[in-house]
Amino acid sequence: MTFAFSRQELTGRDRLLQRLFEALPGVTSWTILLGMVFVSFRNPLLAAALVIAIDLYWLFRLFYMTFFLVLSYARLSVEHETDWMARVQGIDDLPRYLHELNAVTAGADLTTRVSRWLHRRELAVLQRTGSLPPPSEAIYHLVIVPIAKEAYEVIEPGVASLARQTFPCKRLLLILAVEMWAEEAVKAGVRAIQARYRGTFLDILVVLHPDGLPGEARVKGANVTCAAKAAATYFDTRAIPFERVIVSCFDADTVVGSQYMACLTYHFLMAPDRTQASFQPIPVYHNNIWNAPGFARVLDVGSSFFQLIEATNPEKLVTFSSHSMSFKALVEVGYWPVDMISDDSAIFWKAFLHFDGQYRVVPMYVTVSMDVVAARSWWRTAANVYRQKRRWAWGVENFPIVMRGFLRATRIPLYHRLRLIFKLFEGHVGWATWAFLVTGIGWLPALCAGREFSSSVLYYSAPRITGIIFHLASLSLATTIVLSLLLLPRQEARRPFLKHVGLACEWLLVPLTATFLSALPALDAQTRLMLGKHMEFWVTEKTRR
Repeated sequence: MTFAFSRQELTGRDRLLQRLFEALPGVTSWTILLGMVFVSFRNPLLAAALVIAIDLYWLFRLFYMTFFLVLSYARLSVEHETDWMARVQGIDDLPRYLHELNAVTAGADLTTRVSRWLHRRELAVLQRTGSLPPPSEAIYHLVIVPIAKEAYEVIEPGVASLARQTFPCKRLLLILAVEMWAEEAVKAGVRAIQARYRGTFLDILVVLHPDGLPGEARVKGANVTCAAKAAATYFDTRAIPFERVIVSCFDADTVVGSQYMACLTYHFLMAPDRTQASFQPIPVYHNNIWNAPGFARVLDVGSSFFQLIEATNPEKLVTFSSHSMSFKALVEVGYWPVDMISDDSAIFWKAFLHFDGQYRVVPMYVTVSMDVVAARSWWRTAANVYRQKRRWAWGVENFPIVMRGFLRATRIPLYHRLRLIFKLFEGHVGWATWAFLVTGIGWLPALCAGREFSSSVLYYSAPRITGIIFHLASLSLATTIVLSLLLLPRQEARRPFLKHVGLACEWLLVPLTATFLSALPALDAQTRLMLGKHMEFWVTEKTRR
């Protein structure tokens, strides 16, 4: 379907629909919050009943999410020691490889046997499709790293991790995409990295993105699009087919394990529709986890848990942060949006609409590590966390464009469109409202109770019901704390036992941090979009100790 994935240069009906759908999430969120406040004052009895219903729904949803979080973490643990490169090489000679896998039945621990069973099942699915993959020797990787304000010490660890891959580095093109307006010190650091790693990869290019190009905003998508176009020219001149290239867009602080590119290659080869799919790893924030303030650490661990939960539902999975896709698909859809802040999720929706719904995200149970937001002072860190979460929440800008696209996408089944748009809408509204409803507004009926309400059965029952709900919810919190400690990197630290106790206790502040550093930024973003006050891209401050 031909559809301009942009809010720019709209006229007539499209312009009206754009403004209508821009206002809808913010209006809905404010209506829910202010409506509950109003009902609490006017009719505390009704408000108390609504609060109990909300708390019950929240509890059931919490248990649902915790269940799938445990399943997803188990899958991540099972694949932790997987030799992905051996699997890639095995796929090249599939009949022999299957015979070898079936012959191995003993001498392995439980996690290895589970991983092997899952692997054989995936191979059987691939065989049934009849869409055999190309040889692994024909696969190339393109990694684009956008750079604006990041110093040498932030960028270099990620480049070093790419140089340690089990996948042959001579089939990896690395592009350091630098904004033209970046400070000279940043450019000097990039040139130093290029000189240090020249000869390690297929090539390492530095692409300067000019400022103020027509139709572009000052956003990351414009920068990486410029770099991707330079890569297209590079591959064209060397007769490397785009369908054999996997492009990954990594943040400047992204560090990957030595098996990452092999794992990505494996999932690309295993996907029958590999040129119409994105590949999503699990983001973790371990680079500076021991030095970041507790509230920032808990929020980012929560983000990792959210992605683990999302990975269990591939049919509704959307790309987030560092991700990969077929370079052929990227070129065909016209690259990343150059006028949107939320390019990482926008590229999925852009591709989904372009391919009439025949596009999906493949979850990968492998991690990529990034920085927790950490500035030079506690207050500055809190301000930066707020800005970062508001920028993430600005992904709501996708909603009006996707809605306009879905109204035209008659080739996509109506049920599929409704299911996806409800998830997108409900996710943003829930992000902006749940914390307020559960931790703050939910107590208003009791505070506003008059004599009539205070003499009712519900007045005496509501605290007990709410107490039971929160006691049950503590089981989910305990599970979350345990998983957060298990997910931490095994890294030397002074007094590790006390460190882990401290990390566990930080989760007790979740009601406050979730309200003021997650829900409030989301409500801020929706309000700005509702009022037509579009945000500019903000580069997260990254420091190293």
